[in-house]
Formats: sequence, structure tokens, C-alpha cells
Amino acid sequence: MLDFTDELANIPPKVKAGILAEALPYIRKFHGKTIVVKYGGNAMTDERLKHGFARDVILLKLVGMNPVVVHGGGPQIENALKKIGKQGIFVQGHRVTDEETMEVVEWVLGGEVQQDIVMLINHYGGQAVGLTGKDGGLIRARRMKMPDKQNPGQFLDIGFVGEIEAINPAVVKALQDDAFIPIISPIGFGADGQAYNINADVVAGKIAEILHAEKLIMMTNIAGVQDKEGNLVTDLSAREIDEMFEDGTISGGMLPKISSALDAAKAGVNAVHIIDGRIEHSLLLEVLSEQAFGTMIRSH
Repeated sequence: MLDFTDELANIPPKVKAGILAEALPYIRKFHGKTIVVKYGGNAMTDERLKHGFARDVILLKLVGMNPVVVHGGGPQIENALKKIGKQGIFVQGHRVTDEETMEVVEWVLGGEVQQDIVMLINHYGGQAVGLTGKDGGLIRARRMKMPDKQNPGQFLDIGFVGEIEAINPAVVKALQDDAFIPIISPIGFGADGQAYNINADVVAGKIAEILHAEKLIMMTNIAGVQDKEGNLVTDLSAREIDEMFEDGTISGGMLPKISSALDAAKAGVNAVHIIDGRIEHSLLLEVLSEQAFGTMIRSH
């Protein structure tokens, strides 16, 4: 167990009081509101960041907010695939998922990664519950049709990659109302029980929409969205995002992330933020302070 008390002891009392006073209006503003967090990148693999994230989520819950965590697990899936001699292939930011890969994805995301997060939050005194799309019929999915950019009108077969048909939030709402923190793995299920690998950013965006979340916060391994020169863009509108898609500034793994963020903003999620998860306690600082991290996305 990591000990952070030494660090806190070195902060002068006056500074501590100022920090608490600054947090108060945000605690009041977001009390009772749902905050969906897409948890991914270094924040999920660096031990110090993992422990900090668990404590941050618990604090948000304790001050009366309703955090819902949707996690990724790309590096962990990649490691598991290497062990069985498979190489990950990506098309337009989505992992090509054959039957064997889907079994690995289910085991890694719905088992190993999810349970790590649940255990860590519970270890620090929170009450986390892990869910996949199967639980309470949370995520109904179908096979995704990926348009072939080289051959208009045709589609690429990327295996058991899903797109969301419907979200049933009843189980999430029941857990929230009972002081639990839902931890959701991005695995959907078809009517026939077939499991589908769904991009975690897409799941987080759709869950935020359905739950009418106050905020959607996406934790990444970058400072936020950057322009062609590599400068951080702190505020983005739908029109500017479309231009960045067109000229290729936003590509690869960022495509589903930004698309999902924009869809959530258009669907009424009040604030969508893409923040740097490599900064310790960036989640807490984003929600409870004036310090803005990363890029905020607006629907207009």
C-alpha cells in the first residue's frame, strides 16, 4: 500500500484551507450529479496514478457526486495476446477481433482489469461493483459494419467488434442510488449472447448520454487535443472538430474518442473534457478546481 501522508504533511495549513475553500462551490454545484469517467492510458498502468485515481473516485462519491467509471485496457489486451503469439491489428482506431481475440478481450477486460479497479477502490474504503454489458442487459450490441474508405459502399470485416444498439441503465442507477460506484467493462452482447468488443470511448460517451451526465471526462495519455503544430487546443466546437477530421489532424485512436465526446455534447452532456491522465489527481483537479486540464468539447 502506498503512503501519501508525508506529502500532505508538507503542505502549509493556509494552502490546504485555500484548496478546500476553492473546492466548495464545485462540490455544491455537482452534488447529486452523474460524472462519467473514461479511465485509460497511463492512469491505469502506473501504480501511483492507479492508487490516486481510486482515492479520487471515492472522494467524488463521498461529497455527493455519482461517478461512473468506464475503463479501457488496450495495453493489457496487447500483453495477453503476445503471450499466445498474436499481434494486435487496428483499423480506424478499432481492434480487429477474431474469435480467439474476443475470448482474450473478455477475460482481460471483464476479469483482470475490471477486478483490479474494483479491488483498489474497495481497498481505500469505497464500494465498487464491476459490470459488463451482460449485467442487467446493460449494453445490447450488434456487429459493427466498418465502411471501406478505399471502396465506397463496401464494408471491412473486423470481427467481433460491436456497435451499441441500446443501453439499459437500470442496473447502473440502482447501484448509484445505493452508494456503489459502477465500474463498466466495454463488452456488449447480442440477442444471441455473442460478446462484442466495443471501443471504451464509445461506451463512455453513450453511457453519459443515457444517464444525462453532468460531465464526461476522458482520461488519456496526451495533454488534450492538439493542432497540426502540436499546440494544445483548450476549447473545441463541433465545426472545428469536423475540420480537424477532414484535414487529418485528428486520426487513428483519437477518432472514436473525439467522435464520442462530440456526440455526448450534442446529446446534452453539459461538459465533455479530454484530460491528461498522466498528471496525478487530474480527475479531482478537473472537477473540484478552477484549474482546467486538456480540451473541453462543445456541441456548437
